[in-house]
Amino acid sequence: MFLTNQDVAELTEWRRKLHRMPELSGQEAETAQEVQAFLSTTGPDRIMSGLGGHGVAAIYNGREPGPTVMVRAELDGLPIEEISDVPHRSAVPGRAHLCGHDGHMAVLAALARGLGRQRPQRGRVVLLFQPAEEDGSGAAAVVADPKFLDIKPDLAFALHNLPGMPLGRVALAEGPVNCASRGMSITLTGKTAHASMPEFGVSPVHATAKLMPALTGLGGGTVFEEGFAMVTVTHARIGEPAFGVAPGRAEIWATLRTLTDAGMDDLCARAEGLATSVARESGLGIETAYHDIFHHCENAPEAVAQLRRALDLEGIPYDRGDLPIRASEDFGRFGQNAPAAMFFLGAGEKHPSLHNPDYDFPDDLIGIGARVFMRTLRNILG
Repeated sequence: MFLTNQDVAELTEWRRKLHRMPELSGQEAETAQEVQAFLSTTGPDRIMSGLGGHGVAAIYNGREPGPTVMVRAELDGLPIEEISDVPHRSAVPGRAHLCGHDGHMAVLAALARGLGRQRPQRGRVVLLFQPAEEDGSGAAAVVADPKFLDIKPDLAFALHNLPGMPLGRVALAEGPVNCASRGMSITLTGKTAHASMPEFGVSPVHATAKLMPALTGLGGGTVFEEGFAMVTVTHARIGEPAFGVAPGRAEIWATLRTLTDAGMDDLCARAEGLATSVARESGLGIETAYHDIFHHCENAPEAVAQLRRALDLEGIPYDRGDLPIRASEDFGRFGQNAPAAMFFLGAGEKHPSLHNPDYDFPDDLIGIGARVFMRTLRNILG
């Protein structure tokens, strides 16, 4: 273990400080400043800021030429009210770190301390604190930022804590590990009428009632099958809250989910075709749009092999667990540019689930996650 007891205590307190100050996707200005302040104490060779928004990267150069290895964490919290009674609970109403991004940042902060004390033998390490993971826009913005060309990695790694698994146990596998997903909004437009004479309008009520179960019916299979698809209706609105008006407009929001990006193309085509057909039957206009677009995460064999080697050397138990999981992660964007892998770190079998209002990152995972990454970095870079 490269961390001292003092390090662990300070990293735990820093994680809890971050927990008290959550910021939403794209708004992580104060979090980024706090990260930069911490990183500066470790003496990196360079700190980059403003990556893809509020992204921050710390670079630690080796003494000899070699590959660039990136480890990534996320900056953003969630628009959920925390109900925990822990002393470090969120100080911001309606916002909280309920996915563990505060803990992921603490893991990378631990790496920063270790790398500040002992540089790699060769190559360089990039510790990336990425904005806007929760809405799927952050990784794409970072990759599109011209500054990213200066730190483009040859290998990329990440972790995510996962309640439901034994504390400290790792799930790791090759191939798809997170599903592709995107939000689909459907707007149906007809014509309002007096509520006593609905026949003089064009109402979206019947079409909406038909579409919601029909969209859900497009799903099928399990996440362990190539053709897996899932549609979840998340929001619907018909007309305005008025008793005297028969509605002329409706909105349906649904989340589409598939194992792979190729499957997503097919599911989008089927959903659009269904919505267009139902709208036409009712004489309605229709518009569709997509939001919160996540590509699937693909774990490259060569990157997985490096993590397995580190886990073996550190004596940390692992298997493939229940991978792949249905949840999405925008880390998949980095895998389109370099071999990449994410592992999942058990947060406890009975721990509150991610995005639950009473979730909190287990501090014991800071040291475990840091050990895996540091061993991986030393194996690759010396």
